[in-house]
Amino acid sequence: MRRDLRLNLHPKTQHMQAIPVPALKKKKSIRFQPHPWHGINIGDDAPFLVKSFIEMTPSDTVKYEIDKESGFLKVDRPQKFSNIVPSLYGFIPQTYCAENIANYCMDKTGKKNIVGDGDPLDICVLTEREIRHGNIIVPAIPIGGFRMIDNGEADDKIIAILKGDEVYGAWDELSKCPESLVKRLKHYFLTYKGLPGDTTHQVEITHIYGRAEALEIIEASRRDYIAHFGT
Repeated sequence: MRRDLRLNLHPKTQHMQAIPVPALKKKKSIRFQPHPWHGINIGDDAPFLVKSFIEMTPSDTVKYEIDKESGFLKVDRPQKFSNIVPSLYGFIPQTYCAENIANYCMDKTGKKNIVGDGDPLDICVLTEREIRHGNIIVPAIPIGGFRMIDNGEADDKIIAILKGDEVYGAWDELSKCPESLVKRLKHYFLTYKGLPGDTTHQVEITHIYGRAEALEIIEASRRDYIAHFGT
């Protein structure tokens, strides 16, 4: 091995001595995990098939969400009640809810002064498989959604099916899902933030829409993302 020479003074003689030291080895390149929101591609077949980043599962008793700066999951808050999210829950990468989503909401509802919630587009992924932890990427087929307004912010929830699911895979429209399941999802989003008797937090679901409109919402959120973050 080649050795470089480093000059040093001997403590007694104060003479310069050559002390051999190993040559520095070239460090290997370091790879970083991509940010789940910005670094994961939405998918080549979007909006018909999208990648979804899962933050929460039905077994979670704590509300997790992505930390926008670091990309790690963080604890947002403990769930206030015994109700749990009825499906896998997360967001669609490289989407954003801003002007296009807000305008779409105002056009459909006739409401004024609606803004986007400033987050990636939320998605619920239905599957008969028991998936117990988040922080994973799931391929999802959108079949509909909820038009939700949370304190004046457009906060759509896309409903999708896990690609290849043997039970839910036959549902290509939200209207084909059991009504009881749709009610459970709706109840969760109307109650998961508020306390009993709390009238300050205003959340409403104005419409339950099908696959065609869900695809339009995804495309609108992609346009918002490009407008704010680039391609």
